[in-house]
Amino acid sequence: MIENASTQRPIPQLIDVELVHDGWIKKYILCYQLPDGSTLRYESVSRKNPEAYRAELEANARGEKCTADAVCVVPILPDGSVLLIKEFRYPLNSWTIAFPAGLLEPNEDLIVCVDRELHEETGFRVRTELGDAAVQPLPQAGYSSMGMSGESVQIVIAYVERDGEASPEPIELIEPFVLAREDIPRFLETNTYPIGTRGQLLLDIARHLEIL
Repeated sequence: MIENASTQRPIPQLIDVELVHDGWIKKYILCYQLPDGSTLRYESVSRKNPEAYRAELEANARGEKCTADAVCVVPILPDGSVLLIKEFRYPLNSWTIAFPAGLLEPNEDLIVCVDRELHEETGFRVRTELGDAAVQPLPQAGYSSMGMSGESVQIVIAYVERDGEASPEPIELIEPFVLAREDIPRFLETNTYPIGTRGQLLLDIARHLEIL
């Protein structure tokens, strides 16, 4: 077991959380007191309001397990191939390669969220005949960009099948596509669309998964 970092050396203490720009994505200045007594102002972003964001930061300092803000689904088809999406992402002004993903609604069940996002973005659904084995979350949520944001994402392996047509939001430009496992190395070598580091790693892992 890795000991809590606070038992190894002094760490900065959070003094204040200042909202400097409001919006769907909010910009904050975090004020810390460093172990030497000096102060540090650090920029960060979050979708949470100031009270919720500060509560999250304080819970992190206590070592509490985080609650996922979003879900990322690695969909495996019955033949073992992997379902991906090509999506236009406005911050990049480009089509990108990704796994289906989306925000968890407040108090939403993880499996419900996985099924909802899958169907909305791809027209696929979780294979209900597999029971609990159809959805396999990683042990804990991970963070998207720890140097800039506190957004946490729960990665889920899901065994899926087609269930109709996708129904994305009007501003969501999404094209699902299927990639055979044996084609993953070639795809990673030849793909020219932007792809996240998480997507690259998950693709490489997906080709080694056991097929149910």
